Amino acid sequence: MVRAFYPATVVRRWVRACENPTGVAVFSNRVPPGLAPNRIATELARRKPRFDLTVSNPTQCGIPYPPGLLDALADPAGFAYRPDPRGLAAAREAVAAGYVQYGAAVEPERIVLTASTSEAYAFLFKLLANPGESVLVPSPSYPLFEHLARVEGIEAIPYHLNPEFDWRPDLPDLAAAPSEVRAVIVVHPNNPTGSLIHPDDASALADLAAARGWAIVADEVFLDYSLADRPGAGDTFAGTEQALTFSLGGLSKSVGLPQLKLAWLVASGPGDLVKAALERLEFIADTFLSVSTPVQLALPLLLREGAVVRSAIRERCRCNLTTLRQAASRVPTVGVLEPGGGWSAVLRVPAIIAEEDLVLELLQEDSVAVHPGYFFDFPMDGILVVSLLPEVAVFAEGVERFLARIGTHLTL
Repeated sequence: MVRAFYPATVVRRWVRACENPTGVAVFSNRVPPGLAPNRIATELARRKPRFDLTVSNPTQCGIPYPPGLLDALADPAGFAYRPDPRGLAAAREAVAAGYVQYGAAVEPERIVLTASTSEAYAFLFKLLANPGESVLVPSPSYPLFEHLARVEGIEAIPYHLNPEFDWRPDLPDLAAAPSEVRAVIVVHPNNPTGSLIHPDDASALADLAAARGWAIVADEVFLDYSLADRPGAGDTFAGTEQALTFSLGGLSKSVGLPQLKLAWLVASGPGDLVKAALERLEFIADTFLSVSTPVQLALPLLLREGAVVRSAIRERCRCNLTTLRQAASRVPTVGVLEPGGGWSAVLRVPAIIAEEDLVLELLQEDSVAVHPGYFFDFPMDGILVVSLLPEVAVFAEGVERFLARIGTHLTL
């Protein structure tokens, strides 16, 4: 719910305490004092759009999944409970094997399984930062980091991705970060810009993190979904040596199965730091033991058989991106900001109507759902974000309706 209702720009307006009607504080300030939906969420609750260009769950988009893909969840061995804080060895070995395609030699002992990448972030924030300390998060990006940081009692400080240079990180901005920073988050490819971390920037980030005593947290959940041949495509942070680094992935994206709730983090960097970090992560994970046994037992098969799902998702995204480019080319005032990877596309539209008003108009008049750019903290107006996952016909019609709506405003 919060992911749809509260963009980062709204999060930072929350007050520091929540009070009951008597004026006595009863809840912590880790949770927002008000949970009322914004205008877009309210409208979506009233009507289901016929052309939902915000859908992010592949299981709802007609993606073909192999018959019997989930049969391994019924393995009778799942009746036995032998918890391992880092995850079952066979499951971690399957994850490690997957990094060979990226040219990284990953040891299963350096992997910790979690129930989601959100939980992986929570574990890492517990590991790296004391209450009141900070982590650096990219902007624009998916509006979740502020929530995750807030519930851990730490601050998320945005650093800028430069729209003039393919959304590369502003390294001087990073270097000027305050002393209480404990980690820097990179999203590779970024959601929603689809931008990749250039190899030169990855090296500079590792050097800066080592010099400042930061950890790098590399969110690589979309790494399998390349949309263009650009520097950094297919590269992973899992082989980083200079600084303590954690690379994140999970079934939600790698096999298009968000409902199975299994993700992982890979630790790399200086050996002594990695050893100490994994010991502490094991302690944290042992406190929760949140990953179910059946999904861990099924993981080797899911990753192996999921290759066809990844291929189908990649093909769907590329097909819809081509459709979007061709349609937008007929409207000179609309531009597609070319993504390097991921499941989203960013559109630049004439800023002749506020983003939120345009999104509401599309819902009410055209039954089309898109995201406004301010949800992701874009530094300019006139930005809309669409998912590349919808079924081809749904996507094409939704785009045509969206462009026709833009046309009505241009002729007014």
